[in-house]
Amino acid sequence: MRGSPAAKVRRQPPPRSKHLPFRQQIFFFRWLGTAGNASLGVTIIAERSVAQVNMGVDYYNILKVNRNATDEDLKKSYRRLAMRWHPDKNPDNKKEAEAKFKQISEAYDVLSDPQKRQIYDQYGEEGLKGQIPPQQNPGGSGGFGFSQRDADDIFAEFFGANPFGGMGSRFGSSAAGGSRSTRFSDSSMFGGAAENMFRSTYGSEPAGPRKAPPIENKLPCSLEELYSGSTRKMKISRNLLDSNGKTTTVDEILTIDVKPGWKKGTKITFPEKGNEQLNVIPADLVFIIDEKPHGIFKRDGNDLVINHKIPLGEALTGTTINLTTLDSRNLSIPITEIIHPGYEMLIPKEGMPIAKEPGKKGNLRVMFDIRFPSRLTAEQRTGLRRLLVGS
Repeated sequence: MRGSPAAKVRRQPPPRSKHLPFRQQIFFFRWLGTAGNASLGVTIIAERSVAQVNMGVDYYNILKVNRNATDEDLKKSYRRLAMRWHPDKNPDNKKEAEAKFKQISEAYDVLSDPQKRQIYDQYGEEGLKGQIPPQQNPGGSGGFGFSQRDADDIFAEFFGANPFGGMGSRFGSSAAGGSRSTRFSDSSMFGGAAENMFRSTYGSEPAGPRKAPPIENKLPCSLEELYSGSTRKMKISRNLLDSNGKTTTVDEILTIDVKPGWKKGTKITFPEKGNEQLNVIPADLVFIIDEKPHGIFKRDGNDLVINHKIPLGEALTGTTINLTTLDSRNLSIPITEIIHPGYEMLIPKEGMPIAKEPGKKGNLRVMFDIRFPSRLTAEQRTGLRRLLVGS
């Protein structure tokens, strides 16, 4: 041993595959050494760890889980993130929410499927796209169809339906009877049995959730409010679903701007402000205008009607009537004509505002109730006969 020449070590460069990309190469290290008459050959095969491979889209990071995440971890994370980023829950930032919602759904679709996850962990996103060399595809060159599930379908698996009221699929589904659009185009990847193992196809659109019937409430308004307009604040309590599917009760303040000229029966609808439930689109909350009775005026369409009592003498000789309008103005109306039973005086543009024609109003109609005397003296009778009949 001592007299033996120094052992020489030959290092061979790692062979490069002609087909695998550099980041997916398997490296071989071989040491050949001699010591005396003994020879020893040692072969060490070391494969790069998955963490060193460029995976493209990082589905684990999108779902906020580690690479050892269990199915329960994936479900819990998906449920939380999907509820947070559902587009219908982010109306003020819908574009960004739609993109994140699709990413979250795509990540869960891949990682929750054992076969897809295995391919992704080994080959990254390129593997899902079919970028695997022929020698790694012993099944042949048969085509492989890899369809990504629809984001709304995945969401429905957890919550039964869209609790925020979204209808159907908004992320690229095809017509009924076809297949979903997919992020991964068909390509030559695995053949034979592998194709049947991984292919995921979808037919017609799933039936949408049912809509809860509207909740209707009367909103009593005075004639003055309907004449001038007003703002009403309505406090409601409703049940919402949290990220875990549990129900919580919240209070909300709804603002109703009553427009001048609105009529009894006018409906104000707050879409889907009812309670959130699984498999049910929340009900619309509907307020229906109701007119309170007024002590002086009565509404007839766009007109206001008033009954004014007048003594017989004033009906015959004339008078002036004074009225206070619904917006607190004083009107003095001279009566110069003889008032007879059934007589109606029309005062233009003193009625209700016309909601569909801003600036225009209906008319004020004055109906007279003539009060006759209950008795007359002989002298009064004689005088009236002389004036009215003549003798």
